[in-house]
Amino acid sequence: MVRVLATGTFDILHPGHLLYLEEARALGDELYVIVAREKNIKHKPKPIISENQRLKMISSLNAVDEAILGSEGDIFERLYEIKPDIIALGHDQHFDERVLERELKERGIKADVVRIKKSLDCELCSSAKIYKKIVEREMLKNSKNF
Repeated sequence: MVRVLATGTFDILHPGHLLYLEEARALGDELYVIVAREKNIKHKPKPIISENQRLKMISSLNAVDEAILGSEGDIFERLYEIKPDIIALGHDQHFDERVLERELKERGIKADVVRIKKSLDCELCSSAKIYKKIVEREMLKNSKNF
């Protein structure tokens, strides 16, 4: 039984998230997903959607066997519980595979790191693109009101 782990913020669920999770699921028999805690997100703006709501949305997806919130302290803590065989990184996630592999080895976690290279090229296949579109529409709406 091959256990795959995927991680992410999953703020506004979109087709890019679905592709990432489906591709990760195809790597093994079980897919576990760690949903990032708001407190730990430092590489981009804080999510709009609460962590419990993001967890509920990810948990409802067919590709996902189990989803949990990440640790508020050590981001590696949940890996000791899940014991993944494979850690699947999305095509645009900020982790450096070699650095992650070294950290896993130092911590005694025996998991392969796989970068999902497949991505979608569509207008709204990232949270950042969705945010931008919302802001543009609001600005256009507001400019028409003057």
